[in-house]
Amino acid sequence: MNQKNSVKGIIFCLTAAVVWGFAFAAQALGADHLEAFTFNGARFWLGALALIPVCLIFEKNGHDAKKTKTTVIAGICAGCALFTASWLQQVGIDLTDSAGKAGFITGLYMIIVPIIGLLLGRKTGMQSWIGALLGVSGLFFICFDMSSGLTFTKGDIFLVACAVVFALHILIIDRFGDNIYSLRFSMTQFFAAAVLNTVMALLFEEIALSGIVLAGIPILYCGIMSTGVAYTCQTLGQKYSEPTAASILLSTESVFSAIGGALILNERMQPLAYLGCGLIFAGILLSQIRFKTKA
Repeated sequence: MNQKNSVKGIIFCLTAAVVWGFAFAAQALGADHLEAFTFNGARFWLGALALIPVCLIFEKNGHDAKKTKTTVIAGICAGCALFTASWLQQVGIDLTDSAGKAGFITGLYMIIVPIIGLLLGRKTGMQSWIGALLGVSGLFFICFDMSSGLTFTKGDIFLVACAVVFALHILIIDRFGDNIYSLRFSMTQFFAAAVLNTVMALLFEEIALSGIVLAGIPILYCGIMSTGVAYTCQTLGQKYSEPTAASILLSTESVFSAIGGALILNERMQPLAYLGCGLIFAGILLSQIRFKTKA
């Protein structure tokens, strides 16, 4: 088997997708006890701290001063985007009260990335436009209610906005590319997001210790598993997989969000919503495939 599509790479990428998918259910449970800034602040502090030993193990030999400076700058920029996207996502999950729905709408960022890339002067293949059409069609069916028709709620708007900001977050990472230490970059962006969330929580929310205790398990899962474990798996998975294969494997996150919502939260969606999820997932897959063309 090709080293770049090994079993090891598949396992790491799927592990990241499963952990991230089930994190939507954890976020929904956390929203029952904590407001968005407080919950995200706690999870990102945990995530940043969890990555410290990982960085010491996997990037202990990184001593390039220029690369370190770029890593810090990129991490802060990405942290600002991550702070915004995670807040929009947490509020959206709370308003829609559906982990599965939130997972598929958030997954639209993988379709939005090549479209924004086009605005920045990058070539976008026909499959990306077809994927976008499938994604929009899927969003329509997810938001369509058999009894009341199209119901595009405030929560849905927050989640679509979240997908757009996550797409910008991906483009920030792409902008700096190989000029950063990937794990230190992740740790820096988590610290930046943690600080911003803490400041906003102190300014606009009432932080109750009892709420943090009640949301303890969701915070631990999102903080340690969804960041420290999943991001490490993503990094290692991409090391052993081709970019397209890794993207497709990681995109199954949205499927696992629906599974997590059904198993943990006992969520059920209308048949048309499941059709919408299928269309969005098909659009995500299609947008990630790159067809070879003859010279």
